[in-house]
Amino acid sequence: MKRIFRKIFKISRSIEDGIFFSEIEEILGFKPIKLANYRKAFIHRSSNKLDEKGNAISYERLEFLGDAMLSSVIAAHLFNKVPAGDEGYLTKMRSKIVSREHLNELGRDLNLIRFIESKVPATHFGENIHGNIFEALVGAIYLDQGYAYCEKFIQKRVITPYVDIAKLEGKVISYKSLLIEWCQKEKKQFHYDVFEDNGIRGERLYGVKLSIDDKVIAKSRATSKKKAEEIASKRAYFAFQDKIDNK
Repeated sequence: MKRIFRKIFKISRSIEDGIFFSEIEEILGFKPIKLANYRKAFIHRSSNKLDEKGNAISYERLEFLGDAMLSSVIAAHLFNKVPAGDEGYLTKMRSKIVSREHLNELGRDLNLIRFIESKVPATHFGENIHGNIFEALVGAIYLDQGYAYCEKFIQKRVITPYVDIAKLEGKVISYKSLLIEWCQKEKKQFHYDVFEDNGIRGERLYGVKLSIDDKVIAKSRATSKKKAEEIASKRAYFAFQDKIDNK
């Protein structure tokens, strides 16, 4: 009976690996060699898996590696594409391309979350899970195929469809950072008043009042302090857009 069970398990695992292989191959545009690396790119820490040496297995190490690969390839692209750009300009442009918002968009577009192995329901994941596993996938490509294939994948999935220098120059990554920078240059006093603001349904929300020179300019509510501050900053930006854009 045990032999039969093991045989069925092996067949089931083989079919599962075959489906995973074909779906990953479609995303990559080439045949993966070490499928185990790509499996690791989607293992959440809640799975509590260990390798043969007792080390925890999760996508986080590959995420670290993928982040470095993305930064390297994007930096090289910008260096060659914008010969007149100084260090500050190139750094700012790279930040826009590899922003958390953009990486989350890439992960969502590829529907990478369908591969996640976790003991936590997918509905409990934060928005950043999409970008995290995209970076982990890039890390897995580097381990599996090396820098050249990694560069080709980033060129295909990130640079060609999304990197438009002219559009990126006008893109705002953080309205809060932009607003603070403007206030500091113009010597304006600003203050974010953050408070808990429970919603009608009882969910935990945060309210923000943004004041500039002791005058409330914008208000917002969101599920986190960071989001609420960013929304308020965006509203304040549009209130002062002409002055900020012409600074």
